[in-house]
Amino acid sequence: MMTGFERYTKKTRRAQFLEEMNQVVPWTKLCALIEPHYPKAGGGRPPVGIERMLRIYFLQQWFNLSDPAAEEALYDSMVMRDFVGIDLGREPVPDETTLCKFRHLLEEHALCGEMLETVNLHLQSRGVRITTGTIVDATIIHAPSSTKNQKRERDPEMHQTKKGNQWYFGMKAHVGVDSKTKMVHTVVATAANVADSAVLPELLHGEETRVWGDQAYRGQTEVIHRQAPQAQDCTHRRYRYQDCVDEAERARNRAKSAVRSKVEHVFGVMKLKFGFVKVRYRGLKKNGNRLFATCALVNLFLARRKLLYSAA
Repeated sequence: MMTGFERYTKKTRRAQFLEEMNQVVPWTKLCALIEPHYPKAGGGRPPVGIERMLRIYFLQQWFNLSDPAAEEALYDSMVMRDFVGIDLGREPVPDETTLCKFRHLLEEHALCGEMLETVNLHLQSRGVRITTGTIVDATIIHAPSSTKNQKRERDPEMHQTKKGNQWYFGMKAHVGVDSKTKMVHTVVATAANVADSAVLPELLHGEETRVWGDQAYRGQTEVIHRQAPQAQDCTHRRYRYQDCVDEAERARNRAKSAVRSKVEHVFGVMKLKFGFVKVRYRGLKKNGNRLFATCALVNLFLARRKLLYSAA
């Protein structure tokens, strides 16, 4: 779009991204999910439209923006305003307090978890189906370990854990990912010190014929069969014993990694593309809701090519 005396223009990667996501997000279904809980127009100031607030909320997840940063970004970026549908000649951008209240509404009614289910049902209706293979894995989301805050303490719901020779403080995002479509079908948020295998039953949908995972899930065959009776345990096995290396088992683990590594694509989008590497709020509930919404958007991002092709 050219304005004023501009002669040259170019569609940026941000504009291309927002144009694609605008087409693949099921706005009507997600707005219908929120509508029963959203404030109705009364005697006071009329509420901002649900879809507009949802679009701003998704911008926050895609570009890792706090409430004040989202307000400033909308004033600064014409591409973002076009995506949300704001004309500064007629109306201001919703302020950070309005954005905060909308986020609290989603948290209060646990709507972000329902968003993930709604998105997955939408994807299944478009041919992106959950199959009978599940990859389980977990990643650490960092939290501030400093006590330089109002309460002079770290977040009591976050904990530290050791990975290799390094200590980390924060929460852990556990996911169950479809082995073919890379669609996240199950998410669990815990403190970082919770073992990966402790939430394994919650990550399976029960119809699996194969379950992949790294060595953090070894020895869980009975747990897998209890939750998914038809599932074959394809988790990695231990191949190093003191100074001895079982090359045959190591080769089998390498073959399993060809499938298991697909879960890293999910974490790559979540952390590198959307910037969800650190918690933004205190407590597991708020950050868990953000995690559910982010996973729903990750699913849409990974399936966008197929959705756009089918809509063409």
